[in-house]
Amino acid sequence: MTGIFWWVVFPYLTLTVMIFGLLYRFAFRQVSWTAPSTEIFEKRWLRIGSIVFHYGIIFAFVGHIMGVLIPRSVYHFFGISDETYHIFAIAGGGFAGLMVVIGLVLLLMRKILNRRVRAHAGFGDYFAVILVLIIAAIGTYMTIVYNTTVVAYEYRTTIGPWFRSLFTFNPQYGLMHMVPFVFQLHIILAFLLFASIPFTHLVHMFSFPARYPARSPQQYRSRNSYRKRERT
Repeated sequence: MTGIFWWVVFPYLTLTVMIFGLLYRFAFRQVSWTAPSTEIFEKRWLRIGSIVFHYGIIFAFVGHIMGVLIPRSVYHFFGISDETYHIFAIAGGGFAGLMVVIGLVLLLMRKILNRRVRAHAGFGDYFAVILVLIIAAIGTYMTIVYNTTVVAYEYRTTIGPWFRSLFTFNPQYGLMHMVPFVFQLHIILAFLLFASIPFTHLVHMFSFPARYPARSPQQYRSRNSYRKRERT
């Protein structure tokens, strides 16, 4: 029963919360469908941390598609051996994971140490950053440490087929019984993150910035300079 809950009920439950939560927020709270910029309060740490994190998360996302959504047989069809795949997966995944972790640590320190940024950060901001940081740290450990010191675990024969089976509504939860605990924890926390997206600023990841390159630049003016112009 435990296996059915974690690998059947829990994934569908969290995805349902995410989907309906996104629909509700888009329909009734669309004005909050963004991550408000705090660049006016502090720029240096934000510029470094945000760039490192976003590039890292893009690389990590592509890596998860290649490892979980693309079947192992596809790689064999193109002549890519398991050894070759794991070498590139460890190198690329480890690099992407480190970028995500470093970027999130910088952003978290910025929220904590900068007084003005801290004043505008709510519980959801800390929850999202810390949860993504934990997930990324576990994933980086799995890639760099576990796969090189314990065993290069072949998740494409267990986690991959199980994850794809969720989309066919025929979840093969038995495949997850022998998956190492650290991989299971990584997956469970990831689904918990999915459920939290509609309630945090992570919701902005579903906004495609098609008009961003052509829009007018945002301008920030201090109140003091505005008052001086009024007096003159």
